Amino acid sequence: MGISTPHGGKLIDRFVDPNTVDSLTQKAETLNRIRLSEREISDLVLIATGVFSPLEGFMGSADYNRVLQSMRLKSGLPWSLPITLSVTEEEAKPLKEGAEIALFDEEGLALAILHLEEIYNFDKEKEALSAYGTNDLSHPGVAYTHSQGDFLLAGKIDMIRRPAVQAFQEHHLEPAQTRKLFLEKGWNRIVAFQTRNPVHRAHEYIQKCAMEITDGLLLHPIVGATKKGDIPADVRMDCYKVLLDNYYPKDRTILSVFPAAMRYGGPKEAIFHAICRKNYGVTHFIVGRDHAGVGDFYGTYDAQNIFKEFEEGELEIRPLFFDHSFYCKHCIGMASSKTCSHDPVERIALSGTKVREMLSKGVKPPPEFSRPEVAEILIKAMTNRREN
Repeated sequence: MGISTPHGGKLIDRFVDPNTVDSLTQKAETLNRIRLSEREISDLVLIATGVFSPLEGFMGSADYNRVLQSMRLKSGLPWSLPITLSVTEEEAKPLKEGAEIALFDEEGLALAILHLEEIYNFDKEKEALSAYGTNDLSHPGVAYTHSQGDFLLAGKIDMIRRPAVQAFQEHHLEPAQTRKLFLEKGWNRIVAFQTRNPVHRAHEYIQKCAMEITDGLLLHPIVGATKKGDIPADVRMDCYKVLLDNYYPKDRTILSVFPAAMRYGGPKEAIFHAICRKNYGVTHFIVGRDHAGVGDFYGTYDAQNIFKEFEEGELEIRPLFFDHSFYCKHCIGMASSKTCSHDPVERIALSGTKVREMLSKGVKPPPEFSRPEVAEILIKAMTNRREN
């Protein structure tokens, strides 16, 4: 086994020749322009760098509708969530199919040129039900969908430049870079772990179980837009660093950020996350309890069961399914219901609400739940937030 083949067989690169950057920047100033949101900029970069391979731009209606209907692109290739660029009716009026559109950030920096192939409207309720399984506006993904403009723009992009600021630059590895790094390290079996939370002992346990059967771990936290109430990415990054420095073998771990927006799509986002990591060269992907879930919208193991909807090996990345993990006082170690038969009262598994309550009072969770170094960082961050 070697590192994964990109989804669709080819790693997409939509960056222009560096020698044309100045002329294309000048050209962008003469075109109709669209200002992108934080999430749209994130998607743009992920298209350009090949994270969303085989996509070369924002989805047209044929791909979009097939994804909603059957989790596939029009080619039949598996894909679970729409990647689109929306505009309002007013923004859409001057645009013509076949034209070029300049894509700018909020500061007025020209990032890319969109070759506009199609303008189409879409049913927001239908998209929300397909992608998230609900139309409840308390779901952050549903709320985002309904906040979009009424029309979608489709077409390939030519990326002029990366955004002026990329978070956590020293840990920002694109697919071509991770692939090169895996080869240099001689890793053939790479496991990735997706997270938007600090890594506690249960997460550490399943990561290390996966490391026993692979050559290395890519700890791949999401650092794009997340919902209000999630722990900020900079705090989480400090937690990941101190954990890796103190409890993991340095030659078998890589910390790199995943600059995507969190969609909170539960099962369908689990498929999406797996495909993206495949494009980074990853061969195995951890899917734990309520992957990418929010509130009570998804069943505990829905994100694992959805993989059964694809043929064995069809995704070309191997999901590793883990049960809910905990510290068992009787076993005197980490376990799950698959390996521990003791009474639940013996288990230390704290709810997120309970942990936040303890941290807000400056109380460290028990070491069986969280490494003390991680708890210290979280207590300090919560204290600073209260004081400010």
